[in-house]
Amino acid sequence: MLEVIYEDNHVLVVKKPCNVPTQSDKSGDLDLLTMCKNYLKEKYNKPGNVYVGLLHRLDRPVGGIVVFAKTSKAASRLSESIRENNFHKTYIAIVYDQDNKLPNEGSFEDYLVKNEALNKSMVCSKTKKGSKLARLDYKVLQKEKIDNKDLKLVEIALETGRHHQIRVQFSSRGFPLYGDQRYGIGPTNKQIALWAYKISFKHPVKDEVLDFTCIPDNIGIWKSFKQ
Repeated sequence: MLEVIYEDNHVLVVKKPCNVPTQSDKSGDLDLLTMCKNYLKEKYNKPGNVYVGLLHRLDRPVGGIVVFAKTSKAASRLSESIRENNFHKTYIAIVYDQDNKLPNEGSFEDYLVKNEALNKSMVCSKTKKGSKLARLDYKVLQKEKIDNKDLKLVEIALETGRHHQIRVQFSSRGFPLYGDQRYGIGPTNKQIALWAYKISFKHPVKDEVLDFTCIPDNIGIWKSFKQ
């Protein structure tokens, strides 16, 4: 069942469940883009193929807010907004900080390169072929000790949108995300604690800014933190 956060004639904002692909992949599992098309087709009794513009993605295990365009005009304008860094995304994550070394707020800046074969990114030198600048700001919202592990809830504002950026930048500094099976330290049988929490962008047609917030379901590790 698709959970719609906002909809008008130009924009569709939805909540992506964890472990659902944003668009179709080799798994063949039902993806969010198809869910949106099915929703619009049924709601408005539209024949044939329904247009839904994919603007940005979330990693499959990550949940939270995703914005789609309902017209090609809206897709073009919103894509331009993303390219010009006027599409503001805020995440929350739970990270390990066993030695309490993560400052209460700060910025990370690295160059990242993606290994296509492994579907992983890593920190590299500025001069490495294919490297891209990655920047984010963060602040610690809460600290908890769970199962003798020191965990911190952090809010993250992305300045760039690189492949696996949040996961790589925190892990490379010794603060891996809870449940991150690709870059973390365990437990590997838990859901990754990364969520697309807020989004803000100028409406593609109207002269107004849209702001949305969506908190994670109160399950798993999220139950241990205030939201």
